[in-house]
Order: sequence, then structure tokens, then C-alpha cells
Amino acid sequence: MDTFPSTTDSLQPAFQRLRAAHLQHIPTRAERIDALARLHKAVSRHRDELVAACSADFGRRSPMETIGADILVTVDEIKHARKHLRRWMRPRRQPINLAFQPARGELRYSPLGVVGIVAPWNYPFQLAIIPLVNALAAGNRAMIKPSEFTPRVSALIAKMLGEIFTADEVVVVQGDAEVGAAFTRLPFDHLLFTGSTAVGRHVMAAAAANLTPVTLELGGKSPALAAPDYPIEHFADRIAFGKCFNGGQTCVAPDYVLVPRDKRDAFVTAYLASAKRRYPTLANNPDYTAVVNARQANRLREWLADAQARGVVIHQHAPEGETAPAGIELIPPTLLLDPPEDALVMQQEIFGPLLPVKSYDTHDEAIAYILARDKPLAFYPFDRDKARLEKTLDRVSAGSVCVNDVIIQFGQDELPIGGVGASGMGHYHGHAGFLTFSKAMPVMYQSRLNGMKLFDAPYSDFAKRIVGWLSR
Repeated sequence: MDTFPSTTDSLQPAFQRLRAAHLQHIPTRAERIDALARLHKAVSRHRDELVAACSADFGRRSPMETIGADILVTVDEIKHARKHLRRWMRPRRQPINLAFQPARGELRYSPLGVVGIVAPWNYPFQLAIIPLVNALAAGNRAMIKPSEFTPRVSALIAKMLGEIFTADEVVVVQGDAEVGAAFTRLPFDHLLFTGSTAVGRHVMAAAAANLTPVTLELGGKSPALAAPDYPIEHFADRIAFGKCFNGGQTCVAPDYVLVPRDKRDAFVTAYLASAKRRYPTLANNPDYTAVVNARQANRLREWLADAQARGVVIHQHAPEGETAPAGIELIPPTLLLDPPEDALVMQQEIFGPLLPVKSYDTHDEAIAYILARDKPLAFYPFDRDKARLEKTLDRVSAGSVCVNDVIIQFGQDELPIGGVGASGMGHYHGHAGFLTFSKAMPVMYQSRLNGMKLFDAPYSDFAKRIVGWLSR
């Protein structure tokens, strides 16, 4: 398999080679299973290298978080696809209108061709390889553009896939934003992009020139809502888990929380206690993941300074006397109490361990607050009142929902991942990913015995009576 480190000139020849291979041969089920098996072995073989590469790219990343969120989730996706591929590929019988029977119909699932995958830096392995699993299961060829902000992981992806796939099957493209932009302009049969909403708009515009269908996973400001009578300590503990995991750099992390006004202070106390329990220290704690680079860390510090300048009350779990080692960008778990709507932390997805806490007086007020904003990638209602929860789920539209917990819905094989509105479009994971990268091709089989000649011109009186009867 070829890789292209820094040039746009090689993209088109690589794409055309994949396109030619697709037109020449469609992988059988056995070949797809074999490709997934090779991928599974390669992921297992390179596990320790991946843990080291992730930590090096982030400055420090929790090994448990890399193993759990990048490796285990990916391995589960591969196993799931191998187990269910026979059923997914099987043509599905479809009913035929009465007037056309005894013809029969079916849906056949054909690979689209060459799939483009643009992966981000926050989960640099999982978000590159899981779409690849779905694309290979559907019988496609693939080009992958990993993030330039995690160069060691990107190089490892290229090395790993180069060991098991030829340049007719999978191509990895490495390079900067210019290479990435050229990548999105290729005439893919489908393009999956994971990243920010702002960049997603440019990706969609580039794809439109080729009428390339897109799946966009864009993130956004995902709310968590504590119902008025929900135990606030449990709510705070689960929010601390989801917000501190991977240093808050998760597309489905809680971006802000809505809590009853009379429970706000209790939430603050419980959240900080939960963060302290998980991370007694920060500076040299291997469990606490650093912000990926200085650019992202400085952005978070600027947003925090903006909130302070506005008089926002801020609470942090920041152990005294600690200094982060050189080259490691640490932002402590931070709460910002009722920041105004024009504060920077309320304008864009935070993507870090800063958490705005918004107080509400009534549950309906909290729901109205969510509905007045862009549809989020994830929504986290915490509620044990079934009737009220059902009403909430009927009203709030989000890419995915997890009730009484956070972020764990992302690792479920048969719960599709996908945004809605400003948080994206399309789905992948499991069967949904197979369908995204397939064409559900309708096929109608005409029977030897059929009445279609009755409808040939010139139309007989009998044909007119039949049409008249059917049209009633």
C-alpha cells in the first residue's frame, strides 16, 4: 500500500488506481471477511505501538483511554462486522404491487466504489479505522486522510495498513491542510468527514462539485440535563467521567449542563469531589490526558480568560503546588457558573475540560433552552420519571441520546452514530455503516406469466376495465 506524505500530485493517480480496481473486481464475502480478519490481527499486533504513539502525540494520554476508546471499540466493530456480514449482504425480498404480480422484487446491496475517510485528532485511530471497517464490509476500496495534528498515529496507521493491504485496496494519505483540502475534492463515491462544523461546511462544498454524497460527523454543543428530582451527586459523578475522559476532547462529551437553580452549588461540590477522586493529582498523573497541542490549550485558556473578564464565577480542581512537565499542556477540570450567552465558551464546541453550568427554574425552561439552539450531536437527559422522560425524548432532536449516563452510546455496534442539522448528517457503525457505504439496489424480476401485454397500445376495452378497476 502506498502513502503520500506531503504532496497533492499523487492523490489523483492513487484514486484512479482504486477506482480501476473496483471496476475490475467486487470483493466476495469471503474476501471481505479475510480483509477484516487481517485488520483485526494488525490492530492487535500494533496495540502497544499505538498506545505509545497516542501518548507522544498528545504529550500525555492515558493508556487506558487509548486501549478502551481507540482499540477495544475498533476491535469490537471488526468482530461485529465479521459475525453479521452474511446477513447484511443477503438480498432482501421486497413486495410487488398487486397489479404486477407474479413478478418479484428484492434489494441487493452493492459497494459504492471508492470511499474517502477524513479522520480527526481526538480519537485518531478509532475514527479512521471504524469507517474503514464499514467500507470494507460493504465491499469498497478506501482512501484515508488521518489528522496532521497526530503525526505519529497517522504514520502508524499508514505502516499498519501498508502491511496488510495493497494500493488497490486501501491508500493512506498523509499531509497538511492543503493536502486535506485536495483530498476532499477527489470524486469519491462517498466521503466521510469527522471534525468541526466550520471545516465540515468546506468539505461539503468541495464534495458538491463532484456530487459526492457525504457523511458529516461534526459535534456541537451537547447538553446534559438533570431533571428537578434526579440525584445531583450521581449526575455530577457521571458528568465528571464524560467531561474528563480524554481531557474532554470527545465529540460527544457533555458541552454544558443544565441543573436546577437550587441544586447548582451541590452540583459544583459533587463534581469537584468526583474529579478529585478520579485524579488526585494532575501534573504527573498518567490517567489524566493532556490537551493535544499548544494551539488547542491556548484556545481554552483564552476562553477561560474571556469568562473571567466577564465576571463569571469559576471553580477548578487544580492541586496546589503542581507544575506540568515541559511539553505537556494541562487544563484542569473547570466549572464556569452561568456564563452569559455571548461568552466564548457558549459560542462553540469546547473540546476540553471546561464545563459551563447553566441554572434553570423549571424543566420546561431547560427544554426550551436546548430547543432554541442548534441540534446537538448528543443529548444526555438524567431522569427517572418515565412520563417526563418520554416527553423530553419526543421534543429534543439530537444525533444520539444516552439516558442517565454519558458518551457510552458511541461504543455500541448497533446504535448508529450520526449528527443532525448543524451537528452533521448520515450514520455509520455496525449495520448502519454497511448501509451507508452500500447502494441498496432495487431489482424486479418479471415472471414468464404476466399480464403486461394487456397494457400495450392500442388499449382494448378489457384493458380499460382492468385499469379502471385497479384505479378505484
